[in-house]
Amino acid sequence: MKKVVMILVSCFGLALMIATPAHAQMPGTPIRVTIPFDFNVKGKTLSAGKYEIRRISDSPEGLQISNLANHEQSMFETESVEAKGTALKGELVFHRYGDTYFLYEIFTPGVSTGRELPRSHAERRFEREAANTKMKPEMVALAID
Repeated sequence: MKKVVMILVSCFGLALMIATPAHAQMPGTPIRVTIPFDFNVKGKTLSAGKYEIRRISDSPEGLQISNLANHEQSMFETESVEAKGTALKGELVFHRYGDTYFLYEIFTPGVSTGRELPRSHAERRFEREAANTKMKPEMVALAID
């Protein structure tokens, strides 16, 4: 009887630890961030402003970003990427080529994995031009509100 109780307590504890990080990425839990510059997502340029990012289904791959003021939005697919550690604060990472920014990665607070966007045709063009001049894109990170 004592073993059964210990197994149940262990299973409950394990389930609780697994469920807590998953909650931060549930479809109904948006991420909010202020982006102070125009940027590109999936070939679409979005203006500077306050944004909300949310999952569009139970699957973590599909995300939607929406401007809270003018309702500009874009839906896009992502891939999983490992963080360097568990982030206490979430962040958005952009590639910057001169004055042009491309959304690159999204990290949710308290989670050890993030989401990475595939490079668009436009970003690959900027990347080729930068390679010709032996320049690399600058990484710009913004903290999630």
